[in-house]
Amino acid sequence: MKKIDLKILDKRIGNIFPLPKYSTKGSAGLDLCACINKPVLLNSNESKLISTGLAIYIANKQIAAIILPRSGLAHKHGIILNNSIGLIDSDYQGEIMISILNHSNKKFYIKPGNRIAQLIFIPIFQIQFNIVNNFKKTKRGINGFGHSGF
Repeated sequence: MKKIDLKILDKRIGNIFPLPKYSTKGSAGLDLCACINKPVLLNSNESKLISTGLAIYIANKQIAAIILPRSGLAHKHGIILNNSIGLIDSDYQGEIMISILNHSNKKFYIKPGNRIAQLIFIPIFQIQFNIVNNFKKTKRGINGFGHSGF
C-alpha cells in the first residue's frame, strides 16, 4: 500500500467530520465530505465550490489523484461535479475543493459532513512524442465515433 501525505486544514476533520476512508475492502474510492459550517443551498443549474478541509501531497510523479462524483447523488438528486472529474497532480499541495453542480430542476442542500465526492489514485505515465508522417495501418484507422455500429 502506498502512503500519501494528508494535511488536515480544518480541526473538525477527524472529530466532527471523518477522515477520507474506503467504505469496503473492495472500494476504489475514498469518500470526501463537505467541510462547511452550515448547509449550502444549490439551486437548479447552480454550482458552488465546497471545501473538504484537506490537502494532499502525492510527491510521486507516477501517481495522480482523481475526484469523481458520487453515483447516488448524481442519479437520485442530479448533483454532479461541475467539471465532470477533477485532477490532482503529484506536485499540488493546496486544499481539495469540490466544484459541485445541481443538474436537476429542484433545489438541493449540501449539509456539513455530507459525502460529496470520491477520491481515487491512478498510475501516470509521462510520455514523449515521436513525430511521424504516417501511422501504421490499423483496422479502425481514422474512423470516428460510432464507426463499429451500435
